[in-house]
Amino acid sequence: MNESLSSGKSAIPDGFRLVPGWGFTEANGPLYGKREADGGIVLAFAAEQRHCNPMKIVHGGMLFTLADMVVVFTSCLALGGQKMGPTISMSCDFLAAAPLGSFVEGRGRCLRTTRNMVFSECLLTVGGKPVLRASGIMKVPSEDSHKRSIAYLFD
Repeated sequence: MNESLSSGKSAIPDGFRLVPGWGFTEANGPLYGKREADGGIVLAFAAEQRHCNPMKIVHGGMLFTLADMVVVFTSCLALGGQKMGPTISMSCDFLAAAPLGSFVEGRGRCLRTTRNMVFSECLLTVGGKPVLRASGIMKVPSEDSHKRSIAYLFD
C-alpha cells in the first residue's frame, strides 16, 4: 500500500490505516487515519485525478469535505467518541493548492464544548505546509450515535 502509483496517487505514509467509508465518504474516499501521540487524530486522503479540477489541483469541495470530517471526528472524540452530530456552521480559508498526487492530512483541535455544541478547528496540510484552515460547530446529539467510541478507527 505504500507504493506511488502512476495514476497520480501518492504513497500512503506508514502508520495510516484505511478508515471505513459510508455514503458520501465512501464515494469520495478512501480516507486514511491514524492516532497521534497526544491523542489527537489525523484524517487524510491521497489526491487522485477524480479529486482534482482541470488544473490538476484538489478541488476546494474535496478539501472542505475532509475539513468537515476532521472537525466532526474531533468534536465527537471530545465528547467521548460516541456522540456524532451534524455540522451547524463551518468556515474555511484556502491557503495554498494541493496538487494531484499529494497526500492531504487534516488535524483537528477541540476549542470548547457546551451542553449543545462543540467548537473545533482544523488545519489541512500537504508535506507539512498548510493548504486550508477551518473552524466548525457541531451540534451535540441527545443520544449516542455509536455503540462504541469511534477512536477504534484510528488505533
